[in-house]
Amino acid sequence: MTEAKRPKISPTPLTADITVDDLVDRYFTAYNSARLREICHLLHQRVFKPNVTVGLSLSGALTPAGYGSSVIAPLMAAGLVDYIVSTGANLYHDLHYGLGQCLHQGSPHTDDVKLRSEGGIRIYDIVFDYSVLLETDAFVRTALRSSRFQRRMGTAEFHYRLGEAIAQVEIQRQAKQSCLLSTAYQCGVPVYTSSPGDSSIGMNVAALALDDSAGDNSLVIDSAIDVNETAAIAYGARRCFGQSEIGQGDGDLGKSAALILGGGSPKNFLLQTQPHLHEVLGLEERGHDYFIQVTDARPDTGGLSGATPSEAVSWGKLDPQELPHSVVCYTDSTIALPILAAYTLKRCDPRPLKRLYDRRGDLLKVLRADSRSL
Repeated sequence: MTEAKRPKISPTPLTADITVDDLVDRYFTAYNSARLREICHLLHQRVFKPNVTVGLSLSGALTPAGYGSSVIAPLMAAGLVDYIVSTGANLYHDLHYGLGQCLHQGSPHTDDVKLRSEGGIRIYDIVFDYSVLLETDAFVRTALRSSRFQRRMGTAEFHYRLGEAIAQVEIQRQAKQSCLLSTAYQCGVPVYTSSPGDSSIGMNVAALALDDSAGDNSLVIDSAIDVNETAAIAYGARRCFGQSEIGQGDGDLGKSAALILGGGSPKNFLLQTQPHLHEVLGLEERGHDYFIQVTDARPDTGGLSGATPSEAVSWGKLDPQELPHSVVCYTDSTIALPILAAYTLKRCDPRPLKRLYDRRGDLLKVLRADSRSL
């Protein structure tokens, strides 16, 4: 590219009335601010379109900071997020807000010995009372004892039913806004967790299995259901969600996007949908069309959270033809998420809800039929 074709950096004095989208477009000119601008533009111009199925992965303590209710819920309500893979901890701490419990801004330099003696809990600079955990645990166990949970299920159904329960609480207390799980329930957004036992929700599931007084507790969380359902969603992204409705898709009109906040197990679970399709099930699949990640992890340490889009190509997780449409921004998700959400909610039209939770059975039928025809 000649210099004449490269966008020119034209410093303009900042004004007091600047909007978030103008700030991104005009002042995010280099380094990771430019990568964040690229993410905003990619989401606006290519990803948040009706024929793209968007999977969001969440790791790191985002919901304790309030981002589940304040940022992710509006994105779901606008139809911009179609399914989620999250750590269990994010979903557990999201429930605090649905229950109307109080978390407070604190300091990372708190005396933790004193805080513990006072019955306090700290997540870096977020502090709350120990009773918040106990009350949330009590809500979870009460919900899990109901008949709607008494069978084998995947985590999408598990979180859907938990979202239904917390939505009822929000109605009773006349909450002004909904938490992540409540919004996902209302919008039909399936929410998966790659490690069901690795959170306080999983601990409460395990506790009921030990409780003889719980009666006929037949709840079993089956991770194989999740592996197949998420693969079916990724497979159906191209075949079932083009310009037509499910079962009437028009070839390759649909696309699949992976929007990754942080990394860890949720990142891998979201991306492994593609190897499951072509490596294990033997289906022809070229990988996700879009790979967007916000991370603070380095690629050279061998950790998955720093694994680059080009490395994902080698696994068949990302379409090599779409590698130019992948962006990694090395920054804090708590900085990037509100900015990219504010930008896209301002610039993008709301999309019709795909309600993938309701379509899981049909998507699995498509996957099962094609895999059996090999």
